[in-house]
Amino acid sequence: MELKRVVVTGIGAVTPLGLSAPETWENIKKGKSGAGPITHFNSEKFKTHFACEVKGFDPKQYIDRKSVNKMDLYTQYAMVAAMEAVKDCGWDLDNVDKNRIGVVYGVGIGGINTFETEVTDYALNQDRGPHYSPFFIPKMIADIASGFISIHFGFHGPNFTTTSACASSTHSLGTAFDLIRLGKADAILAGGAEAPIWPTGVGGFNAMHAISTRNDDPEHASRPFSASRDGFVMGEGAACLVFEELEHAKARGAKIYGEVAGEGMSADAYHITASHPEGLGAKLVMEAALKDAGMTPEDIDYINVHGTSTHVGDISEAKAIKDVFGQHAYELNISSTKSMTGHMLGAAGVIEAMISLLSVKEDIVPPTINHEEGDNDPELDYNLNFTFNKAQRRTVRAALSNTFGFGGHNACIIMKKYAE
Repeated sequence: MELKRVVVTGIGAVTPLGLSAPETWENIKKGKSGAGPITHFNSEKFKTHFACEVKGFDPKQYIDRKSVNKMDLYTQYAMVAAMEAVKDCGWDLDNVDKNRIGVVYGVGIGGINTFETEVTDYALNQDRGPHYSPFFIPKMIADIASGFISIHFGFHGPNFTTTSACASSTHSLGTAFDLIRLGKADAILAGGAEAPIWPTGVGGFNAMHAISTRNDDPEHASRPFSASRDGFVMGEGAACLVFEELEHAKARGAKIYGEVAGEGMSADAYHITASHPEGLGAKLVMEAALKDAGMTPEDIDYINVHGTSTHVGDISEAKAIKDVFGQHAYELNISSTKSMTGHMLGAAGVIEAMISLLSVKEDIVPPTINHEEGDNDPELDYNLNFTFNKAQRRTVRAALSNTFGFGGHNACIIMKKYAE
């Protein structure tokens, strides 16, 4: 069976760096940090008082009030990113076969704010008995974002959610890619969303000692591959990519950002939260993606790494890159854009895939910000080009994007320049 080719024809994003994909990308290229004091709740009693929040977001500018009231914040982000992507791709929605268009969204946690609010309200008012909102369950569940999107547009194709912690939305991309190239859909809105910056989210990650407590300098707290890193910075938001079968896109004269070349999936099978110290799962997933794409290591020019700014994770991923790419590892550009967006958890993979796609399209590699001169970790090979502090222009024929999640879930996607 000959597999169909898949291209990207639309993008959308709501992130700590902008309320659209173009605004986000411009700030990424500038090396801007999205970190700042937490405003979603009073964090005074918590160890961490900052995060990468989405700023200036008013869902009622995009979605009717009645629908907004039925959505958790993560679903609102998901919907707005999808709306932008659909508009960007240029479909005539009155003349597309909606039975052949699907939605696959990745979510790591889902409606944590809704869950927290409803359970807290019950705990504080037990004397009145159970008194839950009828929207409690549908607002909270992780699959509802893809459901809302398909309902809004009337898309009847494959519709579901992938949940694999921080690898969730890269798994959504890989799954969407497979569905289209196998002929099971003409196009899929592939994306991810997360809104975890609430007391339970921050408190839970604080208890694990997973997030930074650099409260005196939030903008410089996310510092992947630097010896002074002290954990990741929580982020939130959503992104959406329109994956479309090539001939379907060409038939309507669609603009094409780039081509989806291959995907990989693997498991560390090691620990519930820590990466394999030698990067075994990371090595396997990159090898799988290259094999799926029919590429050699020398075909890749840029890797958008998982790079969360944790000690074990950063070191193990760098080891895996050297194992997979050999001498070519020193010819690559490597960067962690989490240094700017923070870690958007279930939405991390898709925003980083979008950044990788635009890097390929524009031949520019975004930076890993917040690296200080002399801040070298003896366990890291600084002969690798981590693209510290400033974007670099170079030809980017293909870019590989890594995402790894708690539970040892690993996913990888490769974007390449489109050519006939």
